[in-house]
Amino acid sequence: MPVTMQPGRVQQTEFQTGTFDCCDDCGTCCYGFFCYYCLGCSIASDMNECCLCGLGMPIRSVYRTKYNIKGSMCKDFMVTLCCPYCATCQLKRDIDRRKEQGIF
Repeated sequence: MPVTMQPGRVQQTEFQTGTFDCCDDCGTCCYGFFCYYCLGCSIASDMNECCLCGLGMPIRSVYRTKYNIKGSMCKDFMVTLCCPYCATCQLKRDIDRRKEQGIF
């Protein structure tokens, strides 16, 4: 049987919330503000990683690559350097939304 259609690239997506959309989920925002390291452990646990890996650029890059989210390692580094709380809360919000949608 001849191949009539080649598989295409999977369309890149965006994070489901913006970096500064803290008001979208005040619970996660407060959790990140008052217990930043606990939120990092929660993210690492969601992704089956070591608790120490839940914060910063590496986990964000792994997540972005896994779900084909637009961006780069440089952008991941800059956003986690300049706004670590906001970047971590954004990642947790995205994980929670993907869980609700059944695509995590």
